[in-house]
Amino acid sequence: MKIHIKNGHLIDPKNGIDVIKDVFIAAGKVVAIGAEPSNFKASRVIDAKGLLVFPGLVDLSVRLREPGFEYKATLESEMKAAVAGGITSLACPPDTDPPLDEPGLVEMLKHRAKSLNQAHVYPIGALTQGLKGERLTEMAELHDAGCVVFGQSDAPFINTRVMMQAMQYAATFGFSVWLRPQDVSLANSGVAHDGEVATRLGLPAIPVCAETIALSTIILMARETGARVHLCRISSAEGVSMIRAAKKDGLTITCDVAVNHIHLSEMDIGFFDSNCHLVPPLRSLSDRDALRIGLMDGTIDAICSDHTPVDEDAKLLPFGESEAGSTGLELLLSLVLKWSLEMKIPLISALAAITTEPAKILGIDVGHLSLGAIADLCIFDPNQYWNVEATVLRSQGKNTPFLGIELQGKVKYTLVNGSIVYEN
Repeated sequence: MKIHIKNGHLIDPKNGIDVIKDVFIAAGKVVAIGAEPSNFKASRVIDAKGLLVFPGLVDLSVRLREPGFEYKATLESEMKAAVAGGITSLACPPDTDPPLDEPGLVEMLKHRAKSLNQAHVYPIGALTQGLKGERLTEMAELHDAGCVVFGQSDAPFINTRVMMQAMQYAATFGFSVWLRPQDVSLANSGVAHDGEVATRLGLPAIPVCAETIALSTIILMARETGARVHLCRISSAEGVSMIRAAKKDGLTITCDVAVNHIHLSEMDIGFFDSNCHLVPPLRSLSDRDALRIGLMDGTIDAICSDHTPVDEDAKLLPFGESEAGSTGLELLLSLVLKWSLEMKIPLISALAAITTEPAKILGIDVGHLSLGAIADLCIFDPNQYWNVEATVLRSQGKNTPFLGIELQGKVKYTLVNGSIVYEN
């Protein structure tokens, strides 16, 4: 299919494009920007006047819930939610049931996702068998099956020696290790930040040092092994400072933050709002502000949705007993726009955190609109407002702290491989 997108405001962070230009697509690729190529006859013309045209989003943490948790969400529902949010490439954590620790499971997930003709799915392989933190998986075989990186999700290692072995093995093959820094003994059964809100509500708390102690260990291990490490879902000001120092020392480290954590704090828990029960927990206002600054100065490389659909019954329980997580695929872009407006950051810079930078972290050639690039695009109306309601969310999970909130910006079209997969 040949598609002509005309009159749109084109933004491409990788190529530094921020101007009104036409885009021409053929055979699933970007074939021209600006002037129409010779002998080009469009089978579909999209008038994008007043709209933004930019690369499809790349999301570093999307739990698709298959296999094993279909009662929470299905691959079909979450892939539809992804493209409705302008997300064309996503990384799927390995904490499915069973975990993604065998090539057959990875191949099955890849095949199922490809058959839906929606977003590209990049599985994160399990570092240890069954995510038990004891014995390493066959990472080379998992890589051949389609895993691009390897991680433990929220599962701990049985000890630091296993972590070191995992990093050594990964470094040998050039694989990237993804870890969420949290000391499991300090976090224990905590559900909220160790601050005034947890104290007032009587909730079991998770101190900041649960993150920073684990972070210190990971940084030292990365220095020792030379492994490429990506730190998932940083939540504290101290954590940001440690990563800033590690990067300054020349360590090959990247990190991301969940979009909820650059907007919300422990204060948003209110009177036990279980939609604010997240992992890691929402921390103090000063932590939230430090995360925003860390994004601005490049310490934090990317923003992700940390999409974790939860069934309604699990969220209706008391806060401490409820299941952690929030849906985020359809909110990611609007919330990034909100952050950029509040911080007065140029949109081209803000979009880099959900396009080019996460693509670099994954090691995939997407997130840009260079000539000859795969035509994964999002066409977005920055001036359309919408209310976050359960009835409008395509994800099977309706759990988000932003329910009832009006957000700015709505996806109008999403293209994957040059085909329109979502149209509003």
